[in-house]
Amino acid sequence: MSSLSLAVRDSSTMVRRNLLHARRYPALTLNVVLTPLIMLLLFVYVFGDVMSAGIGGGGADRSEYINYIAPGILMMTIGTTLVGTSVSVADDMTEGIMARFRTMAIHRGSVLIGHVAGSVLRSMISVTLVGAVAVAIGFRSVDATVLEWMAAFLLLALVALAFTWMAIAVGMVSPNGEAAGNNAVPLVILPFISSAFVPVDAMPGWFQPIAEYQPFTPAIETVRGLLLGGEIGHNGWLTLTWCLGLAVLGYSWSKSLFTREPR
Repeated sequence: MSSLSLAVRDSSTMVRRNLLHARRYPALTLNVVLTPLIMLLLFVYVFGDVMSAGIGGGGADRSEYINYIAPGILMMTIGTTLVGTSVSVADDMTEGIMARFRTMAIHRGSVLIGHVAGSVLRSMISVTLVGAVAVAIGFRSVDATVLEWMAAFLLLALVALAFTWMAIAVGMVSPNGEAAGNNAVPLVILPFISSAFVPVDAMPGWFQPIAEYQPFTPAIETVRGLLLGGEIGHNGWLTLTWCLGLAVLGYSWSKSLFTREPR
């Protein structure tokens, strides 16, 4: 077999291993979907009228607020997946399986590729489920074409890929699974301090730079623009730049940690 064929075979095996682990721990997998769903239902049905009135500056309209927060909830869904990815990688690093993989005749990169592909696949399945619930409770796209829907989905996948590499690096540098879960919390918190729930302009002046100059805000605004017919402006390029930078950083960091002697 060629080196490419071996790499594909070994990577496919590692992806299946990663997905089997997710199936064996359904509580963790279920939590990935339940958390953003609870947030979606909470903000729509409990805070929806108040939040929509505050954003629109007029009468309450829950249906408009569903359209506003749905892209942010989809990004939050990606964030919740990252904790499980970091914990899974940390467990592999500390329980000896990584040392075993190093002694086997397998493609070196297949171990990390398995974690990345498995995590991105779980993220996109969760995004699809949460998106379906959002549509069921009232989310409606505004004149979005099929290409714009595809672009939004691909952008979500790109964000998931970039942050997954960072989550893997966090898991590899953590001493155990519990520490990895704690270290990955900032990746979950970032969507809360973005434009997911309220516009950046509605935030206090001192807080606006924090919300504006972080990776989730331009990504949310880009998805929002694609699905709701708003202006994307420079957010598209900012999102691509963030994703490329985070992916390169996470990949380089993970690769350097993986090539070290096992602890």
